[in-house]
Amino acid sequence: MNNWWKKACVYQIYPTSFNDTTGSGTGDLQGIIEKLSYLENLGINVIWLSPVYQSPMADNGYDISDYYSINPMFGSMDDMEQLISEANNHGIKIIMDLVVNHTSDQHPWFKSALSDPNSPYRDYYVWRDNAGQLPNDLGSIFGGPAWTLEEKSDQYYLHLFAKEQPDLNWDNENMRRDIYKMMNWWLEKGIAGFRMDVIDLVGKVPDDKITENGPKLHEYLKEMNQATYKGHDVLTVGECWGADIDSAQLFSNPDGSELSMVFQFHHIKLRWQDGNKWTTIPLDLKEFKSVIGSWQNGLHQKGWNSLFLGNHDLPRSVSYWGNDTTYRVESAKMLATLLHGLQGTPFIYQGEEIGMTNVQFPTLEDYRDIETMNYYDINTESGLSHEDALQSIYKIGRDNARTPMQWNNDSNAGFTNSNPWINVNPNYKTINVQDALSHSDSIFYHYKNLVKLRKTYTVLTDGNFEFINENHNQIFAYKRCNTDELLYCINNFSDADTQITLNIDGMVLCSHNYDALNTEGDIIKLRPYESIMLHTCNS
Repeated sequence: MNNWWKKACVYQIYPTSFNDTTGSGTGDLQGIIEKLSYLENLGINVIWLSPVYQSPMADNGYDISDYYSINPMFGSMDDMEQLISEANNHGIKIIMDLVVNHTSDQHPWFKSALSDPNSPYRDYYVWRDNAGQLPNDLGSIFGGPAWTLEEKSDQYYLHLFAKEQPDLNWDNENMRRDIYKMMNWWLEKGIAGFRMDVIDLVGKVPDDKITENGPKLHEYLKEMNQATYKGHDVLTVGECWGADIDSAQLFSNPDGSELSMVFQFHHIKLRWQDGNKWTTIPLDLKEFKSVIGSWQNGLHQKGWNSLFLGNHDLPRSVSYWGNDTTYRVESAKMLATLLHGLQGTPFIYQGEEIGMTNVQFPTLEDYRDIETMNYYDINTESGLSHEDALQSIYKIGRDNARTPMQWNNDSNAGFTNSNPWINVNPNYKTINVQDALSHSDSIFYHYKNLVKLRKTYTVLTDGNFEFINENHNQIFAYKRCNTDELLYCINNFSDADTQITLNIDGMVLCSHNYDALNTEGDIIKLRPYESIMLHTCNS
């Protein structure tokens, strides 16, 4: 295995919002095929495809009712096979979103479990007897209790997410074998791996209120590895909200016994007040640097990082981390440079490469996300005002990332010729792909250059990481070096001028988001969100 994914760049597609070719108002597989040349132009190697399986769409496809079928709203299995084939012709691999912590309540396994308490599928899920109260106080991630009573059998079933998403019982060996059979079926179709949704929950011990990092988690992942993708040269990335550096070294052990890499969220949660994502606080840059540096050094030669600032569950990166008004272009480029200079595999979320922003819909009825609806209902019932709830939704709600891709300034941003399933961000008239492609200094071409650099400079793959002026309260600067190369990445993470002293004689400027450097001797003067990447070969 050549670990090709260490030099790759992944592009996440949320298919419902990417490109509609049928006039249904939702994106589809043919819409992705239609845009493969665009993605090839960007330079990405891999598409992470959010779920397109058969689903009632209670949680936008993360509630799967048939792992072996394509949801007709996206197309057919023929369309899926065409996408895999044509993407390969463009030099792009496909990884599927794998959701195996839970299924839909419409999955045949759960239907059988409901219809007959003696069904062999009953134990594919987690049940507890009704003793007159909830089995315990475990909460659903979407709000409310994680237990729902099934009145026919007078038993509760576990759902760490929506009640329409019953949790699978990973202690059941037959269930695990059925999951592995399905994974192998997809691998035989030619996909290049899996992004594993909330995979660190599969080792749960609900009676002890253990959800993340359960005692059998790594045992299950090793078993999955041996039973499925061990014999394939694929990328596997696990979404692990509870991962720390020690567990990430196990998840992404270079011996290949579990996964290629994990998504960890320590940097994301820095802006959550007291662990509550709906109440955000200003970013402490020094704390942010500490977290990034710890993971860079903690996994160097001991594992592998995934690099991301946004995805389908998070706000738009330029709105959350940067300045999406006065310095939208500058801060979007700075964030990209900072991220792509690190060690790990970078992930670009659709629209990030053109600087798409959060949206502020005028009414609650404009929103679609089940988590957002639950947040609003639970908190307004507890006394939160409508206005305050909307302000939190504007900042952190998942629909910020799910508005349609903005292709041009035509009606509905060129996403559909019908009514879109969710409204388009009104700023599509000025922020769109067509405009980005027509300007050589756009955010798109900045990303394209960064993707190319990762394929060009080995130091980005194997170089070590060291801070430059770590205690500076505006600048996030670091160097990467190996035996042959040295790379500096200098980023003004603020909207105020600042400066740094650094000898850059003989270094080649390979990425910059302003017209020219402003230097006096060894002093580099940095304008708001200015970002500089320099490279040299060691003599």
